[in-house]
Amino acid sequence: MGDMLSTGVTGLLAFQKALSTISHNISNATTPGYSRQSVNLMTNPAEATANGWIGNGVTVAGITRAYDSFLSSQVLSANGSYNQLNTVGTLAGNINNLFADSSTGLSASLQAFSQALQTMANSPSQSTTRQAVLNQAQTLISQFKSFSSSLGQLDSQVAAQLNAETGSISTLASSIATVNQQILASRSQSQQTPNDLLDQRDQLVAQLSQHIGVNTVNQSDGTVSVFVGNGQPLVVGVNAATLTTGSDQFGANQLEVFMTNSNGKVDITPSLNGGTVGGLLQFKQQMLDPAHNALGQAAVTLATLVNAQNEAGLDQNGAAGTALLSVGGPRVLPSNLNGGSASVTAAITASVTGNPSDLGGLTASDYYLDYNGSNWSLIDTASGATTSLTASGSGPLTLTGGGLTLTVSGSANAGDRFLIQPTNQAVLGLNLLTSDPSKVAAAAPLVTSAAASNTGGATIDDGTVPVMSAWVRANYTLTFTSASAYTITGSNGQSTSGTYTSGTPISFNGFSVTLNGTPAAGDSFSINDNANGTGDNRNALKLADVLNSKVLRNGTQSLATVVNAYVGTVGLQTSQAQGGASAQQTVLSNAQAAQQSVAGVNLDEEAANLVRFQQAYQAAAQVIKVADTLFQSLMQAI
Repeated sequence: MGDMLSTGVTGLLAFQKALSTISHNISNATTPGYSRQSVNLMTNPAEATANGWIGNGVTVAGITRAYDSFLSSQVLSANGSYNQLNTVGTLAGNINNLFADSSTGLSASLQAFSQALQTMANSPSQSTTRQAVLNQAQTLISQFKSFSSSLGQLDSQVAAQLNAETGSISTLASSIATVNQQILASRSQSQQTPNDLLDQRDQLVAQLSQHIGVNTVNQSDGTVSVFVGNGQPLVVGVNAATLTTGSDQFGANQLEVFMTNSNGKVDITPSLNGGTVGGLLQFKQQMLDPAHNALGQAAVTLATLVNAQNEAGLDQNGAAGTALLSVGGPRVLPSNLNGGSASVTAAITASVTGNPSDLGGLTASDYYLDYNGSNWSLIDTASGATTSLTASGSGPLTLTGGGLTLTVSGSANAGDRFLIQPTNQAVLGLNLLTSDPSKVAAAAPLVTSAAASNTGGATIDDGTVPVMSAWVRANYTLTFTSASAYTITGSNGQSTSGTYTSGTPISFNGFSVTLNGTPAAGDSFSINDNANGTGDNRNALKLADVLNSKVLRNGTQSLATVVNAYVGTVGLQTSQAQGGASAQQTVLSNAQAAQQSVAGVNLDEEAANLVRFQQAYQAAAQVIKVADTLFQSLMQAI
């Protein structure tokens, strides 16, 4: 009867543990991160007798949790992807709303300025229309600076959020290392896996994946190692690294993410992805920094075109036009790792003279200027593409390429690097240079005409003054001595002669005219100074059309085209990020549902198990009662 009693006791104890485990499951049915636990039962070793093997009841082999590593890794991956895309989509909406607004957006602001110039061209002699141009120019400048200020606020927001994220990641990493330590201690005491601690650690890793993309590796001692980026160890056993933010080597207010562990401090920014940190870095690199540069490119192009065209005409007082706008120049920042004494200055290569390729090399990119010990290279910071450079001189050295003229003074060491930002700071220097409406040059500098007595078939164009400072202002008469020879005589007494070819420009004293057709001997043409042309609107019409001048991207696109394309790109990027976040949220929900189907607590199932093990417990108790009754009967008989 002793064997029967002990066998019943083993069942009673085993079913008691099963009931306790079920109670634990029910109590934690709504606990985040909890994995359903179950008791693993196995028979005790049987006892050999002459009549055969007699069983010795049941024992608890262990208590395991419902866990699927594949499903858990899917949840971590989906969690990181969703939080990255959601962060990008949320922040991208700010830039899209900023530039795409139909009333105050970038394209709308430029068009309003162009319309003011067109209105002035319709009434060039009225001071009110000229003042309206200056007013609209100031409004446009204010709008540009408002855009720049808003982008600056986004810079600060991203920096503050990135700093907060690194703090949260460091705290979670430390907590994971602490739980690893507790798991090690528990395993050393009981040789059993502490399921609740494993759930706690998994929950911490899941929270970590919201902040940054992670990969985990389970170790043989029960700890887990956590890696970020392209394999940087955030947690190894009971040791955790810390993440911090700091300035890059150029001190350009660009925050970088650094990892500090027992091996020192290293910049891991380029390798990070996933989670909120990945979204912040992606937004900054793919949208925020390009927005600063695209806005600067628009400001540089606008100022260059408007100034060049205004300088090509005559103002209301008959004087040569002057620059109307100023704009900030390129910024050059040396690396704090440079060992040489070289310094670099940069200027945008631009001299708008009607050549459509004048600003063709100007881009919205930033560049690294690298020295390898013998040659300099200009490298796009975003794409890594190398832009060809043309070198001239030696002291100082002049490098041209990428729409820039770079001047290198001093001596550089191999490995020295400079950050070149052609347009990043342009808007800061964007200002209106005059408040005098008469300074708007609406008139063309020349008035040309053919004499009424001409008998030949030649015609003359309006003429141009390519460089106003080289123009000797006077009234000139071009007279043909034959069909192929001409003489130009000025009211100042200066004259010249030449051979005529139809369609070939004729230049003298800084002006240039082109005639087509065959003249007759004695034909003459007037090329006069338009100093009194207050009603002339020919240069005003060209000012109104500068947005359509194809001076960007190797002379193939205009400012209006590039700006519209950029605004469209921002809208597309925003839509893709927001759509991707919505799709990834569905993926995450499905992954979590799949994981919960394995690890989650089903209360109906637990209720059924509760009844089953309750009955088993009662049956085991009945076995013990029967054994006791039999034993008492035997004792009484004896």
